[in-house]
Amino acid sequence: MQSRPDVVSPARRGHEQAVLGLLRAHGPLNRGELSRRCGLSRTTLHDTLSGLLATGAVVTAMPDEAPRGRGRPAEKLALNPAVGQALGIDFARRAVHVAAVGVTYEIVGSAGEAHPPGLPWPDRVALAERLVRRLVGGGLWQGVLKGVGVGVVGPLAGARDRTLSGVEALLRERFGGPVLLDNNTRLAALAESTWGAAAGDQDALYLRLSYGVGGGVVAGGVLHRGADGVSGEIGHIPVDPAGKPCECGGTGCLETVASIRAVLDGYRARGGRGDDLPALAAAVEAEDPIALGLLRDVGTEVGRVLAALSNAIGPRVIVIGGELAEIGAPLLEPVQEALDAGAVPISRHRLTLRRATLGEVAGAFGGVALALGESPLLSRYPAAEPEPGRVDSRAGGHGGVPARPRLALTPLSLTPVSRG
Repeated sequence: MQSRPDVVSPARRGHEQAVLGLLRAHGPLNRGELSRRCGLSRTTLHDTLSGLLATGAVVTAMPDEAPRGRGRPAEKLALNPAVGQALGIDFARRAVHVAAVGVTYEIVGSAGEAHPPGLPWPDRVALAERLVRRLVGGGLWQGVLKGVGVGVVGPLAGARDRTLSGVEALLRERFGGPVLLDNNTRLAALAESTWGAAAGDQDALYLRLSYGVGGGVVAGGVLHRGADGVSGEIGHIPVDPAGKPCECGGTGCLETVASIRAVLDGYRARGGRGDDLPALAAAVEAEDPIALGLLRDVGTEVGRVLAALSNAIGPRVIVIGGELAEIGAPLLEPVQEALDAGAVPISRHRLTLRRATLGEVAGAFGGVALALGESPLLSRYPAAEPEPGRVDSRAGGHGGVPARPRLALTPLSLTPVSRG
């Protein structure tokens, strides 16, 4: 029988969050002080601390010197300063975004910077390092870095593509820690399902409308990667057999209709004037009928695709993110209408459409979760591609891929920590 990875229950995770939050706020505390402050029963606190000590998230600090009568001084417990630092990096098509996590598992901050299309990979990696140094200062992450979760555009094709292998080597050289690569939109889905609009939902579908169109699927509380890492390639679902060629080699894919470039091209083809997204947004604000008509058509196509996917996958919530979604109701209302028209009646009234909440840094936050491996959404997620023909029967997961080891750590706070 295959072993299954330990999945931390929401209740236990809440207990861990409470204990780690107290240690973060008050510094080292003994068990009695923790018990009084957190309100957990003695047994629950003992089990929670045992788990945190076992993973190394909490360590024994100096003994409490206050008089206690006979016996040894009560030991104090503290956050372990030697574990937990992680970085998330999202290499989008025209920008780099990073997120950094400090030693107490709180987001130190996030940053991003646009760059011209086609910027060489060495320059993009150098930009990522500059952004990280700006956040955390110097090389403070080095030496205790748990990992770097990195999002890249497109399917990974087994993560053995020559270009991606070179990127991975550049990142290891720059940061010196373990590097995990994944599709950046799937990482955004991970972030939105961990801390964002779909947090707490076991079945969710994420769609990002940006310079590319992609998504991610959470089924049964687990992020789905798919064979060859192609799960979530929603942008390459055909919607118009007589449409434009797509960079994937297909014709009339959703990306040729609903990406930023496609929408701007469509706006100009209908007689609109605008070369970028702010210009389109201004036209919408001015109630330009050309812009509003175009967005209704685009939203309808998006809604039809989402309805078909929801009928096949059965999500409870659909999250739409990306710069194009920031236009709001003129695009999202027709999406909702088409979704309502196409979804099967049994789920139509229980299916919720939501806007993403984490913004353009969602992929970087997803990289943090991937690097820490602490989200239940990763409980059966592969850490790496297996060698061809090699199956490890001792590990859980799908298709012989070893299950990702998990750490029982508290969910990250998305409130940036002030750095003065």
